[in-house]
Amino acid sequence: MDDGENRLGELLLRLAKRARVRQVGRLAPLGLTPAQARALGAIGRFERPPRMAELAELLGVVPRAVTPIVDALEEAGLVTRQVDPGNRRATLLVLTGSGKRMRTRLHQARAGAAEDLFACLTEAQQATLQALLEKVEEQTRDEHGPRHHGRSRESLPTGEAPVL
Repeated sequence: MDDGENRLGELLLRLAKRARVRQVGRLAPLGLTPAQARALGAIGRFERPPRMAELAELLGVVPRAVTPIVDALEEAGLVTRQVDPGNRRATLLVLTGSGKRMRTRLHQARAGAAEDLFACLTEAQQATLQALLEKVEEQTRDEHGPRHHGRSRESLPTGEAPVL
């Protein structure tokens, strides 16, 4: 492997860590853990209220891992659980009004963290970097993204930016 290739990978990992640290710092005043923020953002990206298992799949975790996260979101009044009328054994996750407002605040916090990180670049440089990263993401999306195993289109999230 060429040193340039190794440097690019290392640089990307370091910057991803710095971006995460900045986001965590911006999320802390909102009272949510990164996992709760990620779950709340993901719930809002579905076209219809997702089932717990669909949320777990989107987040890339086992279903039992989302239970304590959803418990905390429910306790905070950000989501409610509702019985799925199509399958009474399944639970749907519905954002409350407070959850929708918090999701907006999360988006603003993440955007602020990204603005801080990329402030040293001009708008043109940011646009070029974004285009390059989108190309890499597009080429690798199917390799490691969530598996939807033939689920119907309405159960999949809308085309919003991914949650970090």
